[in-house]
Amino acid sequence: MSLISKTALVTGAGQGIGRSTAQRLARAGANLIIQDIDADALSETMLHLKAFNVDVLTLTGDLTEADVPEQVVQDCVKAFGGLDIIINNAGYIWNGALHNHSETQWQAMLDIHATVPFRILKAFSEWLRPTAKAEIQSNGFACCRKVVNVSSVSGTQGSATQVGYAAGKAAVIGLTKTLAKEWGRYNVTVNAVAFGHIETRLTQGYSDSIPEIKVGDQQFRVGLSNQQRNALAQTVPLGRAGTVDEAAGAIYLLTLPESDYITGEILTCSGGA
Repeated sequence: MSLISKTALVTGAGQGIGRSTAQRLARAGANLIIQDIDADALSETMLHLKAFNVDVLTLTGDLTEADVPEQVVQDCVKAFGGLDIIINNAGYIWNGALHNHSETQWQAMLDIHATVPFRILKAFSEWLRPTAKAEIQSNGFACCRKVVNVSSVSGTQGSATQVGYAAGKAAVIGLTKTLAKEWGRYNVTVNAVAFGHIETRLTQGYSDSIPEIKVGDQQFRVGLSNQQRNALAQTVPLGRAGTVDEAAGAIYLLTLPESDYITGEILTCSGGA
């Protein structure tokens, strides 16, 4: 129960890494705000959280709409009186080589992967700054709070057909390192996890028809051919893709009290690839 009495926001909590992260934080005792664009998926996550004796608030909405991130933060503070942990996890992929990449596709990837975390953290700063200053004045120090941004090895190394996605995930790294320097005075650690091949709906295998996911009112092709999956596995020293529970574990490491002096770091979770 290392996070008991803490309150954590997890975006993109409807499935995959977000859902597993919510479960891992709940198991550690954290109260949760889980957010997703998919109300049905969020309801399913709630079913998984019933086993834990923690308070949970669900918020549904499209984070790429300009006013939604600020409203999410306001709802968190209103419901729990504060916010200790933010996991910026929401995202999806829209692949295409540069010569096929449209302006709309490029902007969509930047919006969800870079602009959304920026807006959430900017809204958080409006509560954080006066709160931390009051704590310092009263106690001589501010409570340690945590931000974990989700990036990708596509953002650290690049990846063919993912120019927009890779740019968005690279932007997250710049945001992470900059805020670590700005928010150190408020005792906030800001780190990121760059994931490699994790088994999610975005990387599901296929042999014939390419699978699709629905985001809002649009359909997007996802997944990897079985040939691609086999080739990727050969580049991973551990010889396999990671599970969503293992991915959640990497995020969890950066929320623990034991990581209170780690900030501005990018933890690569890729099985050694």
